[in-house]
Formats: sequence, C-alpha cells, structure tokens
Amino acid sequence: MVLDALLARGRAAAERLMVDACEVRRPTGEGSDDDGNVVVTYEPVYSGKCRVQQPNAQAAQQDAGEDYMLMLRLEVHLPISVVGLEAGDEITVTASQHDLDLVGRRFVVRDLAHKSHATARRVGVTERTS
Repeated sequence: MVLDALLARGRAAAERLMVDACEVRRPTGEGSDDDGNVVVTYEPVYSGKCRVQQPNAQAAQQDAGEDYMLMLRLEVHLPISVVGLEAGDEITVTASQHDLDLVGRRFVVRDLAHKSHATARRVGVTERTS
C-alpha cells in the first residue's frame, strides 16, 4: 500500500507539470476531394493536458526519395490514464503556457514505453523540421 500512495503522489506531481494541451488523433483512412487531393480521415483518441520534452537536441537526417528531411525526436508526456495509443497516432499541441511556439506543432507517435510504476505516459514522437 505504501507503493500505491507513492505512485499516486508521483503521478499527481507529473500532471502538475503538464501545463500544455494537446489532441491525439488516429488516421482511419483516406479518400480524395473534388480536386483529386488526398484527404486523410481521423478519429479522436485524447484531448487534454500534456508536456513536451526534448531529451536531446539532435535531429536525424532521413531521406525520402530525393527529399532531404530532418526528423526531431521528442517526448510527449500524457496522464497515465491515457490508454490505447498506437504508433502512427498524431499529436497536435493546442496550447502552451510557457512556449507559444509549441502551439500548432504536429508530432507522430513512434515509441510507446510501458512500465509498471510509471508516473506519466511518456510517448516518443518525431517532428519533421525541414
């Protein structure tokens, strides 16, 4: 029972640091509009508080055909109660208390970490920076 109390306090402390807001959505399919442009459809997964962290400041080069891209790896922390995330889900920051430049940034979920005594749902994401 001591562990349960410690974990509850740790989770409450982690959530107090989540002063940003985000939406998580999952691509469900795609079609095309009247002009022939591809339109992706989504379903909502989560909307609420979050925290964006950058474990390291290095972007990785990735080549797609002849396109040169820099992919920045970050972590998005969500409340531990958020379940059902999948690789490929998209996270969009909708509000940020301390960094207005985060608002509107879109990330793709790449890594899902699971552990027994987590205080937050820490999700590895990438952002295309070029």
